[in-house]
Amino acid sequence: MLKVVVIGPESTGKSTLSEQLATHYQTVWVPEYARQYLEELPRPYEQHDLLTIAKGQLALEDEQAARANKVLICDTDLHVINFWSEFKYKTTDPWIVEQIKTRHYDLYLLTYIDIPWEEDPLREYPDPKMREYFYSVYKDLVTASGTPWVEIKGSFEERKSSAVAAVDNLLKK
Repeated sequence: MLKVVVIGPESTGKSTLSEQLATHYQTVWVPEYARQYLEELPRPYEQHDLLTIAKGQLALEDEQAARANKVLICDTDLHVINFWSEFKYKTTDPWIVEQIKTRHYDLYLLTYIDIPWEEDPLREYPDPKMREYFYSVYKDLVTASGTPWVEIKGSFEERKSSAVAAVDNLLKK
């Protein structure tokens, strides 16, 4: 089974694209566990919550992998949690770093910041300069990962079309 990660800054259509791809390929997708966790958290999140989120994300990924049909679509991976931990707290739990080393993905779909910001109480950085900064960080991350990646931009339909072409190419190999 192949694993595809949709990654990028906040409010760039990752969840929408993940769901569309799962439907297109008649498979399952892994939602971002952080959203569920934070919506239920009765206080602002703290650094130790990121470890709980990371463990929940991987448990959800493993659970969905058992149900996947040829390809598993992941709406994020631990690189994102690692980045947020470093960005906000200047450190990351070693367990998260170790898990990043052991997890294998076959393709990253990097979502660009060319769609409008949508307000959401869980999103933190609507400023265009911060969105550009986060995009550049994720681009550097996927470039350094050694995993193939494709930039996804344009309208929602163009994004889906580009993503499907990239996944189709992966499935042909």
